[in-house]
Amino acid sequence: MWIAMILAAMLCLAVIYGICQKRKTYRMIDRLLDSVLSQEMIVYPGCEGDPDMEEGEYSALVSKIMQIQEVLMSHAGSAEKEKEQVKSLVSDMSHQLKTPLANLSLYAEILGREELAPGQRAEFADKMHRQVEKLTWIIESLSKMVKLEQNIEGFEASDTTIRQTILDAVDTVYEKMEQKEIRLILEPFEDRRLYHNRKWTAEVFVNLLENAVKYTEKGGSVMIRVRPYELYTEIQVADNGRGIRQEELTDIFKRFYRSPEAGDAEGSGIGLYLSDLILEEEKGYITAVSEYGEGSCFSVFLQNCKN
Repeated sequence: MWIAMILAAMLCLAVIYGICQKRKTYRMIDRLLDSVLSQEMIVYPGCEGDPDMEEGEYSALVSKIMQIQEVLMSHAGSAEKEKEQVKSLVSDMSHQLKTPLANLSLYAEILGREELAPGQRAEFADKMHRQVEKLTWIIESLSKMVKLEQNIEGFEASDTTIRQTILDAVDTVYEKMEQKEIRLILEPFEDRRLYHNRKWTAEVFVNLLENAVKYTEKGGSVMIRVRPYELYTEIQVADNGRGIRQEELTDIFKRFYRSPEAGDAEGSGIGLYLSDLILEEEKGYITAVSEYGEGSCFSVFLQNCKN
C-alpha cells in the first residue's frame, strides 16, 4: 500500500517537474525569439547556478538561436549597406547625366529656331552629337561598373599572355593618339603569362591610355613599359602631360572623382575607379606617381603565372 502511494507520489512529482521544465523551456525560447525579432543582441550567460541552463540541450538550443540571430543580423547589415550603395549610385548617376541632358535640351531648342543660319545649325548639331556620345559613354561605363560591383557576368580570370591584351588596348586608342599627334613608345618586352581577364584588363589599359592622351598636350608622348618581378609583373603607362597634384593622388581612384582642373575635358570620373575594381577581381592592383606639370605614371601589377 505504502509502496504504491510512494510510487504514485513520485510519478506526480515527475509529471509536475516535466510540466515545469516545459514551461521553463517555452519561456526561455519565447524570450530568445523576442530578442531575435527585436534585433536585440542575445547575451546568454545561462541562469546562474542552474547547470541545466549552462550545459546540455538548453545550451545547445541557445547556441543555435544565437547563430541564427547572427546570420539574420549579418544579412540585415548587408541589405542596409546595399541599399545605401544603390542610393549613392542613383544620386551619382543623376548628377553625371544632368549636364549632358540639359545641354541636349538646350541645343534641341536652339535648332528649332527658324532664324538660325545654316552654319550655326551645323555647329549646334555637331555639339548635340558630342553630347549624345558623352551620354552613351557614361551609360556604358556605369553599366560596366554595376556589372563588376554586383558580379553580374561572373568575372573570370585565367593564365593569359599579356602582349595581346596591351595591343588590344592600344588599337582602341590609337586613332585618338594620331588625331592629337601623340607619340606612342612601346618598349620591347618578352611576352609573359599573367593572371587576368583579357577583355576587362584591356579596359584598364584603355582607361589609362585615354587619360594619358586627354591630359597630354598635342605632340606629347605616352610610353608603355613591362617590368617582370618575382611574384608580379608591372605594366607602366607613363605620359609627359599636365600631371596630378600630390594631394589628389589619394582621390583619383574614388568613384566619380574629377579633378577641379579637369575643366571641360571629356570624362565622368569612372575610369580609374572601374580599373581598380577590375584589378581587385584579378588579385592585382594599381598605383600612380606624378609630378605636377611634368607628367604621370600609372603602374598595373598582375600576378605571374607558374610556367
